[in-house]
Amino acid sequence: MGICNAVGLAMVEKHLAGRFNKPDCEIVDHYTYCVMGDGCNMEGMSGEGASLAGHWGLGKLIVFYDDNHISIDGHTDISFTEDVVARFNAYGWHTQHVENGNTDVDSIRAAVNAAKADPRPSLIKVTTLIGYGSPNKSNTHDVHGAPLGKDETAATRENLKWKYGEFEVPEAVKAYMDCSEKGTAAEAEWNAKWATYKSKYAEDAAELESIMSGKLPSGWEKSLPTFTPEDKGVATRIHSQTMLNALGGAIPGFMGGSADLAPSNMTLMKQFGDFQKDTPAERNVRFGVREHGMGAIANGMKLHSPGIIPYCATFFIFTDYMRCAMRIAALSQAGTIFVMTHDSIGVGEDGPTHQPIEHVASFRAMPGMDMARPADGNETAAMYKMAVENSMNGAPTTLALSRQVVPNLAGTSMEGAAKGAYVVQGAAAGEACDVILIGTGTELELACQAGAELESKGKKVRVVSMPCWEAFERQPAAYQESVLPAAMRAKTVSIEAGTTFGWAKYAGASIGHDDFGASAPAPILYKQFGITADAMAAKAMSL
Repeated sequence: MGICNAVGLAMVEKHLAGRFNKPDCEIVDHYTYCVMGDGCNMEGMSGEGASLAGHWGLGKLIVFYDDNHISIDGHTDISFTEDVVARFNAYGWHTQHVENGNTDVDSIRAAVNAAKADPRPSLIKVTTLIGYGSPNKSNTHDVHGAPLGKDETAATRENLKWKYGEFEVPEAVKAYMDCSEKGTAAEAEWNAKWATYKSKYAEDAAELESIMSGKLPSGWEKSLPTFTPEDKGVATRIHSQTMLNALGGAIPGFMGGSADLAPSNMTLMKQFGDFQKDTPAERNVRFGVREHGMGAIANGMKLHSPGIIPYCATFFIFTDYMRCAMRIAALSQAGTIFVMTHDSIGVGEDGPTHQPIEHVASFRAMPGMDMARPADGNETAAMYKMAVENSMNGAPTTLALSRQVVPNLAGTSMEGAAKGAYVVQGAAAGEACDVILIGTGTELELACQAGAELESKGKKVRVVSMPCWEAFERQPAAYQESVLPAAMRAKTVSIEAGTTFGWAKYAGASIGHDDFGASAPAPILYKQFGITADAMAAKAMSL
């Protein structure tokens, strides 16, 4: 995954350089370095990232491949015998081989200089002896993931004639590695250049400063539209496209793309072209069919600069290909926005291979991840506002968006949705009621219909939209209790076109589907699986 993160870092350098550098003032100019091992090259996602790096011509990316022929199982010849350099040549990289990486420092230094002189991304294969200096464990898997141990450490010290104590760094090494003077001079030079840039190119400087500092333009959230029931209903993936285009115009560092599904995910920002080798200033990113690499590259993009807000997209079912990158986003506090469309059995005829069931629940279970499933235009706008704010605070967001058309409902609002759960119909928060109905996404409309049916039978009903559990759980306890009182849990019914797993936290009964889907039009599947307003009303009456 590190190589893909590095691709993301190098990609943003190329983007910012292409966008902001001037012939008389080059303000963005730095290299990204990465170290890979044999295991990294075995993993498929490293190929995904390396392929894109070659395609994009990321000439400021320099990767060292530690070719030591050892993995956890032992020598790599039991499972890994390909010519890595030939593969990277095929990707369009500049490649070199340093045959003695143990002691030939001059050759490594020369290889770095040669890499900098070439316009392609560079792979420097450095052949080393793992555990170099250890008389009994070098060139074995025993030093791959475990310490040498007291006796072997002593033997290694003797073998290397190492006279220094534990954690003692020789003064000569300290002096060589001390770059404070050189770094101070380089910083002063850049600051002077930056001052000139700001005076000559004030508008561009303001955008770049927003990206570097993470301070978003004032009023950016006002770019997000609101909706009324009179507005034409569309799928939430269409609302998502509206939000992406609005945010792209309002936030200088907003950029991203899809894994070869842009026409289905609706992720193109119409005011921008494609980020490519020769058009690096553009902001639509074509990741190709590389979901895992895409997620990790997007994380690297975010970690480059606070004001870069990357999004990446595919079908929700294909998060199975990229879950590790999404989990690492949460773990490393990389505020990537994961735009996932075709969010349920509502996908229809594509069948169970493309119909998410357990996916919403699994991301709700992931620490540090906000899982959002908006019901209409207002809620989609609210979830995008939340996702941008999350990104600035080091938290990723996953958006689950529909293929099927949904109406803009009367009770929804950006303000309410921002709280994660709120009342959209019937008894207000804090009022007594007979039953509570909770809906998310495309099923909120069904909850509203069920609520109306129950009210016609004399029941006092509260219908709650719950687009984001995590946002709701960040609200004050008093608010949570006013919307979903603990005493009403047994009289609460949820509805969601996916697994019912997890809903017992809020509801005494749940309408959903706990098995794989099927290939049929969405209305037939909803009826067949009992995900209907009538079923919800009947369940509520039985409580």
